[in-house]
Amino acid sequence: MFFVFRLILFFLEFDYFYSVPVIERPSIFLQSFFMGFRFDLVISSYIMLLPSFLLLLFYQLNLQNRIIYFGIKIYLILLFSISFLICGIDLTYFQHFFSRFSIASLRWADSPLFMFKMIFQEVEFWWVIIPTVISIYIFAKLMNRLVFAKVDPFVKTHFTTKTRITTIVFSLFTIALIFFGIRGRLETKSPIRVGTAYFSNYAFPNQLGLNPVFTFLRSYLDANKDKAEHFNFIDPVLALKNVQYYLGRSGNINSPIAQNINSDSINSTPPNVVLVIMESMSAAKMGRFGNPDNLTPFLDSMANNGYSFDHIYSAGTHTFNGIFSTLFSYPALFTKHPMKTVEIPKFNGIGSVLKQHGYSTVYFTTHDDQFDNVGGFLRGNDYEEIISQQDYPSSKVESTLGVPDDFMFDFAIPKLNELAKKGKPFLSVMMTASDHGPYVIPEYFTPKANDVKKQVVEYADWSIKQFVKNAKKQPWFNNTLFVFVADHGAFMDAKYDLPLSYNHIPFIIYAPNLIKNPTAYTNFGGQIDVFPTIMKLINLPYTNSTFGVDLFIHHRPYTYFCNDDKLGIINHEYLFIYRKNSNSSLYKYNETTVNDYSKTYPAIADSMKTYAFSNLQAAQYLVEKGILK
Repeated sequence: MFFVFRLILFFLEFDYFYSVPVIERPSIFLQSFFMGFRFDLVISSYIMLLPSFLLLLFYQLNLQNRIIYFGIKIYLILLFSISFLICGIDLTYFQHFFSRFSIASLRWADSPLFMFKMIFQEVEFWWVIIPTVISIYIFAKLMNRLVFAKVDPFVKTHFTTKTRITTIVFSLFTIALIFFGIRGRLETKSPIRVGTAYFSNYAFPNQLGLNPVFTFLRSYLDANKDKAEHFNFIDPVLALKNVQYYLGRSGNINSPIAQNINSDSINSTPPNVVLVIMESMSAAKMGRFGNPDNLTPFLDSMANNGYSFDHIYSAGTHTFNGIFSTLFSYPALFTKHPMKTVEIPKFNGIGSVLKQHGYSTVYFTTHDDQFDNVGGFLRGNDYEEIISQQDYPSSKVESTLGVPDDFMFDFAIPKLNELAKKGKPFLSVMMTASDHGPYVIPEYFTPKANDVKKQVVEYADWSIKQFVKNAKKQPWFNNTLFVFVADHGAFMDAKYDLPLSYNHIPFIIYAPNLIKNPTAYTNFGGQIDVFPTIMKLINLPYTNSTFGVDLFIHHRPYTYFCNDDKLGIINHEYLFIYRKNSNSSLYKYNETTVNDYSKTYPAIADSMKTYAFSNLQAAQYLVEKGILK
């Protein structure tokens, strides 16, 4: 059954078959399926251990009755059915994340109704029900027919000394085989791990060999371990010294990474800021970055007529990562959720800084603001007003993700007019959602593409165009910075097991009345740099106690980003991937090959790793100590 699900995944993602050179394909994919057998054996052995032990024990004790056999049958059917269900879910999960099913899928477990609505409103997910139900049905039938049909539970065994010894030896041998299956490998040191599957330089064959039940359970155990044991990459004191050096800061009495940013002259008319965080807007969706489908003509146009930072990477791969890192300039710390805390910490983010300078602050979202605890967290960090689904007419709510993007934008215009009438500048943060399943495209928009995933990108771009068009009619437009950045990208390539399209995102600043010399910047940066870069244009003094830098003047040697259990560090030539459960790799990502250069250039690999580890370790330390000002 596990093999069948793996075979389905192989054919679903058959395009990646051609990512492996012709001469290597037979051996690579045969090894993938053999590796898969090993992981399947591990899960099967874990499930079989208890019933096998009980059957052998009861046999020795002559305790054989129908209740025992019925209980064991139900146990096996239940656990294998759950396993097949996970395999079915994994088929769509992999298509979305290019990763096997893991605990990351339960990010929304505290909002189960929201999660299930979003899943079942996405028709694209429904087809996995078929192989899942068929596999469970066949397995249950086989269990009844092949395993229990010929068992007479009332026949007592009459042991002689010889048969007793023989059956005990057989029983011990059977249990030993199951323990061997649980280990999954012959090596004497450690049992099979996720990293064992990474036998080649090719991302898809490595992923294909994994079992999603194994990856889910392993990630669950690791997540529970992480709650009690924080990562310890490097000594925190050394990490802070490294970060001070990287950022060019000496700190102050409040924070070791603080830097006072002073303006040559105080801006008497500071601009408004409209910061739009776009759902799943990978750079790979834009024509500016090589997409041939002309899906984002308006975003491309704004990039050409404003400031465009073309080598920007999201901090993580989840919306909460994008919101948190963009607004507070702190990196994502692997799977940790920074906004789900018992007490809401006070960060020195863009909302707090601008509010201190007299700005009004407002946050717009299309759906429930309590999702991911965003509303409460932002209210605790100086966002005065949160506009969410409860504020919109119920008739406009199209799905679990609330209202369409263009309705949120239309709804925002009069709200921003009200703020402008107060006679002081405003910060408006807007989080879109339409480019996320379940996809809802309003009837009044006519896309050109046939693929719904391309259609929603067209719609998202059109919605932004309508918003800017309406904003131009307002008196506050000429003194407003429009900032566009994505919460994260989307899975659109699979050269590596850390798809760059999931983290490479646009960062555009558009203000036709304020930007006289449109410029494209090629230095590397991340979402954490959005806040300090905006502050450069606002030209007001503040204290930067974050991990972000002003990209107009600062050139990072690398930028870094998380993808759940992986960490990427990148510059113009190299991509270093740190894997928590496997070996690290160094790639020249501009090459067509996927050679690992980590042993060829160990100094480069070590420099990149130290840069990222220092920043993450220092961030964890400052958050834990509450040193955030």
